[in-house]
Amino acid sequence: MDKKYYLTTTLPYVNAEPHIGFALEIVQADALARFHKLLGEEVIFNFGTDEHGQKIYQKARELGKDPQKYCDEYAARFDALKKALNLSYNRFIRTTDPHHIKSAQEFWKLCDKNGDIYKKLYKTKYCVGCELEKTDSELVDNKCPLHPNQNLEIIEEENYFFRFSKYQKPLLDFYEKSPDFVIPEGKFNEIRSFVKEGLQDFSISRLKNKMPWGIPVPGDSAQVMYVWFDALINYISTLGWPEDTKNFEDYWPGFQIAGKDNLRQQTAIWQAMLASAGLPFSKQIFIHGFVTANGKKISKSLGNTINPIEVAEKYGADALRYYLLAKINPTEDSDFTFEKFEEVYNGELANGLGNLISRVAKLCEKSGFEFKPTKTQKDEKIGNALKEYKFDLALKIIWDGITQTDQFINEEEPWKLIGGKLEKVLIHLVDHIREISFNLEPFLPETSEKIQKQFGGSKIASGSPLFPRLS
Repeated sequence: MDKKYYLTTTLPYVNAEPHIGFALEIVQADALARFHKLLGEEVIFNFGTDEHGQKIYQKARELGKDPQKYCDEYAARFDALKKALNLSYNRFIRTTDPHHIKSAQEFWKLCDKNGDIYKKLYKTKYCVGCELEKTDSELVDNKCPLHPNQNLEIIEEENYFFRFSKYQKPLLDFYEKSPDFVIPEGKFNEIRSFVKEGLQDFSISRLKNKMPWGIPVPGDSAQVMYVWFDALINYISTLGWPEDTKNFEDYWPGFQIAGKDNLRQQTAIWQAMLASAGLPFSKQIFIHGFVTANGKKISKSLGNTINPIEVAEKYGADALRYYLLAKINPTEDSDFTFEKFEEVYNGELANGLGNLISRVAKLCEKSGFEFKPTKTQKDEKIGNALKEYKFDLALKIIWDGITQTDQFINEEEPWKLIGGKLEKVLIHLVDHIREISFNLEPFLPETSEKIQKQFGGSKIASGSPLFPRLS
C-alpha cells in the first residue's frame, strides 16, 4: 500500500488580512508537504479559514455586512496565499462549508452520547480576541496579555459544557507513551504541566439570540456551537469524516503545525475532544514561535503588520520563503526587518546561489561540452533535519554545499583549463548544481524548477539572474 501523509496548519480567523506570522506557518507546512511528495508519498495538505464566532460576527456588523458575505471576501484573500507564496495545499476548508457543519454536529453527538456534554448556568470573563474564557491568573491588570487593547466581556448565561476534566489522566497517559508528540520539548513540558495542574470543563456553546453566527447545536435551536469546538473538527472533516471512512482511516492520525498561542487548544483540548468521540489522537504537533517586526509584536493597533503577499510581489515568493525558513528560528520568536531581509537577499540569494548558477552556466556554455543526465538523490541529512522541523538547518546544509562548490571553482580555476581536465571539472560542477536544485525543491520550488530546466539537458546555456541584486 502507498504511504499516506496528512499535514494541516491551523485555520486563521477571517477578521484581518493575512500577515507574515501566518505566512511562516503555511510555508513551513508547504516545505514538509513537498518533501513528503518527493519521497513518493500520497500527501493531503490542509489549509483553510475559521469563520464562526463572536470576533467574526462583531467585525461583520461593524462593517455593516452579512457575516457570510464578509467571510467569503476574506476567505478569498487567504486562498490568494496559494499563488503568492507558491503553496501546494490540496485542501482548502472553510468552517462555513455545509459538509464541515454536518461533521461538527455529528462530532457533537458522539461526545454527547459519551456523557461528555452537559448544560449549566455560569459567569466568566471572556476575551473576544482569543475567543477564550480567561481566569484571573491569566490576566495582567484585568486584561488579556495577548489582546491588552480589548476589554474583556462578562458572559453570564446557560451554556453547554465539555467534560475536559475527565480527560486529565487519559491525556497524561498518552503524553507518557508518546515522547515526541509535541515538538519542541519545551512546549511539550509546558502542556504536560498545564494538564497535571488539573483541567476545568469549558463552555462549548453560546446563546443564539446573543451571538447567532455559529453552527446550530444538535437538538437545541436556542444555542450555537462555541467557535473553538467547531473549528478544531476541520482537521478531520476535511478528510471526509464521518462518511468517507476509507479516506479518514488512510490519512488519520496526521501531523499538525500551530503557533505557540494554539498550544492548549491543539495539544490538549482537541486531543480530549478526539478521545471523547472515540477517535485516535493526532500523530504529532509542531509548535512554532512568533514573528516580530523590529523587535515588537506584530499587531494592527501598532500599525506594524507585514503583508506577505506584498513582500512576495516585490521580491519574489522564493525570496520570502527562504527568509522565513532559513532565518526565522523554527521554535523561538524571531524578528523580521526589511533591512535584514534585503541583506540576506543580496548576500545569500543573489551573491550566493544566484552567482554560483550564473558562473557555472557561463563556463558550460563557453566550453560547448554536452552533459549526460545525472541521477540525483535526496540528502538524508536534510530529511533528518525536517523530521525535527529544523527548517533552518536543512537550508544551512544546502547553503554549505553552495559555499563548498564556490570554493571548488576558486581552487580549480576552470577558466584556465582546457580539454579533458576542463570537462572533468565541469561535470563535477554540473552534478553538484543538479543536486542542489533537487534538494532545494521543497523550500524554493520555483528556483529549483528554473535551475533544473537550465541544467537538465545535455547543453547548458546562460540565463537571466535567479535573484537580481537589489540596489
